[in-house]
Amino acid sequence: MLFDGHGDVWTDVTCKRVDNHETDIFRKYHLKKFQAGKVTGGIFVIWIDPPYDKDPAARSKQIVQSIKEEMIDSADLLNFVTKFEDFEKGTKAGKINVVTGIEGLSQIGEDIDMIDYFYNEVGARHAMLTWNELNALATGCPQDPSRGLTEAGKLAVKRMEKLGMVLDVSHLNDKSFWDLMSIATTPVIASHSNSRTVCPAKRNLTDDMLKEIAKTGGLVGMNSLREFVSEKREEQNVQKLCDHLDYIANLIGIDHIGLGYDFDDYLGGEALGSFSSNLDSPSADGVSNEAEAYNLILEMKKRGYSQEDCDKVAYKNFYRVFKQVLK
Repeated sequence: MLFDGHGDVWTDVTCKRVDNHETDIFRKYHLKKFQAGKVTGGIFVIWIDPPYDKDPAARSKQIVQSIKEEMIDSADLLNFVTKFEDFEKGTKAGKINVVTGIEGLSQIGEDIDMIDYFYNEVGARHAMLTWNELNALATGCPQDPSRGLTEAGKLAVKRMEKLGMVLDVSHLNDKSFWDLMSIATTPVIASHSNSRTVCPAKRNLTDDMLKEIAKTGGLVGMNSLREFVSEKREEQNVQKLCDHLDYIANLIGIDHIGLGYDFDDYLGGEALGSFSSNLDSPSADGVSNEAEAYNLILEMKKRGYSQEDCDKVAYKNFYRVFKQVLK
């Protein structure tokens, strides 16, 4: 079993449904790769992809409608998780367990009640306050370093905790990170972030950040994107990604590591170019798409990790967080 804590499948589903008028997207374009990589579950996020970020509310409606349609088409393949017990049901049925998440809340402005809408309408059980943008709630990584969470952002954190949604700090700038951590009372994750000590990308986390996440009982998901694995092209591979895992495990323990690959081999154009300079191959060698997702676990085994530790990274740590947070 393997749980990928961050994927943009809903973006691909929406693009193909809205732009190409296709149906049954997961079955056609993703299923075989998930099966090859032993991926049995994941967080599929609602992400306002450029150039549609110019009108996030309108794009959000398109994504919600596309999810609903895909739920029907893929009912025999996908199990939609809204409470922890759903994981076992999906596994027994041989389906892929899907947690719907939200990668940035620019579409809600300051309307905190819209979080309840996503919770109820498509079963969202995970959210980030922002992607890379500066919005009404928080500040993304590339933005003003002196600006953190707003008062509306703090209310959003409390609302998500009350509902039983997993808080995610990936993409927050440093000040927003610390603002959120100062008020969070439930386990916090960084679904797709690596170590800033191993690779000094701003999207990666400092040692103090990693320790703070561990204190909450949360976890960090290993990100396959080349820019976050290494600055050197020759080191952008599964071995170097495992170096991140080794470093984080030594710092905060294996109980606080998961997988959040952020595979984007199916994205293109302006969406992919908005965050990656490697349009031909955005993810590191050996972990380039879901079909290669298990390769990091194999690298762990080569380095002497026990089967129990491999299982914790593969899915058990994420499951533990969901069991604590979901209501």
